[in-house]
Amino acid sequence: MAVFVAIAVLLAVVVFAAVLWPLWRESRGVAFGAVLVLSVAALGIYTLVGTPAAIDAPAAAATPRSMEEAVVQLEAELERHPERADGWQLLARSYEMLDRRPEARDAYARALKLTPDDPDLLVQAAQARLFADPGKKIDAEAVAMLQRALELQPQQQRAQWFLGVWQRQEGRPAEAAQTWEPLLAQVDAATARTLRVQIDAARRDAGQPPLPADEAPAAVAGANALAVKVSLDPDFAARVRLRGDASVFVIARVPDGPPMPVAAEKHSLQDLPLTVTLDDADSPMPTQKLSSLKEVEVFARLSSSGEATRQDGDIDSKPVRVKLPATAPVELVIGAK
Repeated sequence: MAVFVAIAVLLAVVVFAAVLWPLWRESRGVAFGAVLVLSVAALGIYTLVGTPAAIDAPAAAATPRSMEEAVVQLEAELERHPERADGWQLLARSYEMLDRRPEARDAYARALKLTPDDPDLLVQAAQARLFADPGKKIDAEAVAMLQRALELQPQQQRAQWFLGVWQRQEGRPAEAAQTWEPLLAQVDAATARTLRVQIDAARRDAGQPPLPADEAPAAVAGANALAVKVSLDPDFAARVRLRGDASVFVIARVPDGPPMPVAAEKHSLQDLPLTVTLDDADSPMPTQKLSSLKEVEVFARLSSSGEATRQDGDIDSKPVRVKLPATAPVELVIGAK
């Protein structure tokens, strides 16, 4: 018990830095507050379930030296104190950081059993189920979580977004568009512009006309718009037979974060070499914007299936980390050794 404070504070700081990747980024003040709240919560948990006097004991020296070691120790603490919902949430976020998606899903489920009416936790648990699914499908249990979150908090934006994603996956584009349209009045102008693209695509698939033109000026690419040059390595092209209908995806995502891109564009193999500009309009998830980030990881993917999600046989360029705003184009070479 004496090491619980060290474990929890370590996890709080590391998880915030690499895992607490909300679908939209808040201000620095809110970010600092989140770290403070997590750290205070860790101390509070220890006060309740620990032995404060043991802080001065030799056991307190057993500070974890790595994220993996911290997770092992936190798992052991939760075995002894499984009633701590916040401990299970912290463990789930840590699993996410380590890309242990099925375990993150299960840890969120344990937390949800203890706190079943927390709308944010319901959305996190549903999202964890999505990321743990090999096909990245939203299942019936996740849908029930999202619907419950909206019952508790009708303006829960992420719940609305993911519910629309599920409706699209189920081949119900008209319902997806209807689910997403109320979000336009709740988000900022740049996010609304990206969201309108998704809504119009759903309406088009449903045989409906696009939304009426917005009278407000179209949002322009911000300072964090990112120019990317993509080419094919000549030696690679000479020794590998490439399908003419292959697709090229240019992807930006959160470094060391989830696989979900924050911006992506799809082009054909014949377009290479090409130069693209990634900005907020290229976000597949309108609540996560490129312009909200200080750093991204950028890479290009050659896909025979035409799907952005990595498949067997896909070829990725070497990823490049870029601090935003970038002053020069990022150069990516697919197939380079």
